[in-house]
Amino acid sequence: MAAPWRDRPYSGRRRTKHTPLPGRAENGAANSPTLQLFVLAATIGVLAYSFFLLNPANRGDWLPYSLVITAEVVLVTQALVSMWTILSGTQDPRAFSFHHAQERIFDAENIERDGTGSSPEKWSVFVADERVGIDVFITVYGEPLSVVRRTTSAALAMRGEHTTWILDDGGSDAVRDLAAEIGARYIRRLGNSGQKAGNVNHALALTNGEYFAIFDADFVPNEDFLYETVPFFIDSNVAFVQTPQTYGNIKNLVSSGAGFMQSVFYRFIQPGRNRFNAAFCVGTNVIFRRTAIEDVGGMYTGSKSEDVWTSLLLHERGWRSVYIPVTLAVGDAPETVEDYTKQQLRWASGGFEILMRHNPLNPRRRLTMDQRLQYMVTATHYLVGIAPLLLLMVPPLEIYFDLRPVNLSVTWLTWLLFYLGFYGMQIMLAFNTMGSFRPATLVMATVSFPIYIRAFVNVFSGREQKWHVTGSAGKRVSPFNFMIPQVLIFTFLLLTSGVAIVKDIGHETLTLATAWNVTSTIVLGVFILAAMKESHLARVTQPARPEVYPTFARRPAGRPVRQPAMSSVQLNVLSQSRKALR
Repeated sequence: MAAPWRDRPYSGRRRTKHTPLPGRAENGAANSPTLQLFVLAATIGVLAYSFFLLNPANRGDWLPYSLVITAEVVLVTQALVSMWTILSGTQDPRAFSFHHAQERIFDAENIERDGTGSSPEKWSVFVADERVGIDVFITVYGEPLSVVRRTTSAALAMRGEHTTWILDDGGSDAVRDLAAEIGARYIRRLGNSGQKAGNVNHALALTNGEYFAIFDADFVPNEDFLYETVPFFIDSNVAFVQTPQTYGNIKNLVSSGAGFMQSVFYRFIQPGRNRFNAAFCVGTNVIFRRTAIEDVGGMYTGSKSEDVWTSLLLHERGWRSVYIPVTLAVGDAPETVEDYTKQQLRWASGGFEILMRHNPLNPRRRLTMDQRLQYMVTATHYLVGIAPLLLLMVPPLEIYFDLRPVNLSVTWLTWLLFYLGFYGMQIMLAFNTMGSFRPATLVMATVSFPIYIRAFVNVFSGREQKWHVTGSAGKRVSPFNFMIPQVLIFTFLLLTSGVAIVKDIGHETLTLATAWNVTSTIVLGVFILAAMKESHLARVTQPARPEVYPTFARRPAGRPVRQPAMSSVQLNVLSQSRKALR
């Protein structure tokens, strides 16, 4: 009998040009000589700009020069490591052992014997000819019911026998009833300590699959998720297999800018990190080996960025990670300033926590030199987001105080040429790799500095950061509540641009400081206009009764809670956890 999974159509959905085929790597350009040429050219541009700035003969007044040097050292360092990582991402992690395991993941004779040919979600899954159990966790914390339904239904339909669980940290009876309605299992905690990591750890105590996948409530998995990831576990040293975060709601400035920035990371940086066994988990669209997580004491609960921290601990224990640049789940990027701010604050806090509390360069860390470097880049990545603030302050110093970052003998045209060699080549690289360069990316990268400064201060001072879920249901507030620093900076730059233009008219010349300041003003102005549009749309489209559901609602009297059957050991674990919470 022919294997039924080979000739079966990819999915029942109509495929469009935006729907990748399963198993097809989406970073095919990473292996092209053209990309390597562009990366080398961009690297030369970065080095040339660095030598120009560091040349003592070009040094100007110490204050603006120090601001430029500080910002550009961070940007140049990150750019060089990124170029090196991209060039390293030419090796396909799907070796012969993977393909061999994938050929044998479903047993055709077993399918025929059990009569499950028309029910691929019931096909037994085999790794190394051993039947394995797989749990699929959908983490829920206040998301709309429609979102939870969509993701859970897709998870239930994935090919390969598995058990789908809704892990409800919002304590909602409506979610519990939804799980019973569509055939998923349901777990509710009595508390929510440890946030998402604690939610997963609690579920691990009540389940027993050899492998477990995690999906955020808004990430809809493809039916071939298990087929494309589980075969990697033929290598007993693989701890987890990570797939990209791909967004299907690119509709405004915020979602477009956030989505495009993540696309570069997932298509080119993560595959390169694969080469160094340093690709890390991103919290969703991932599948773990249970014994690996048990080896590090469960998902790490000491940080809001449990995904990166857990990955770091696994790598320190010698486990291997795999990343495949194949879209196997599609979710939602933050669409509002509020969601974007909370998401970036959480991510940046996790990076800075690694830098200050678990420095990868510490000799006591059991990491390879390549892993140390890659995790150090991760820990310092969000310093790149603070650098724009330093650069925004340079033109006003010249406009108001006649302080210049470079020597007067250096013309603005010369500086501009070196500057374009640095940034222009990176924009051309984006065009070559992504097919376009979206100005929204530049805008969001420029205006995010208050978020990263706040994250840095919070971690440095030990201030506790509240847990926020991107896109959770609830009443929306004005975006301007989350962008007061950007509004103040925009107002200052706008006034400064007016002063600069008046001075240039008087001198009958256009200065670089004026052009620079006006450009920065426009960039922040675009963000302000987007926030105004968001605020207007929120007022006119606010539903009369938003789709929310009660949190920690009481169960009506006489109404049974539908829970899956548990073993005596699992019941004992649950009983102990309840006693601990009393």
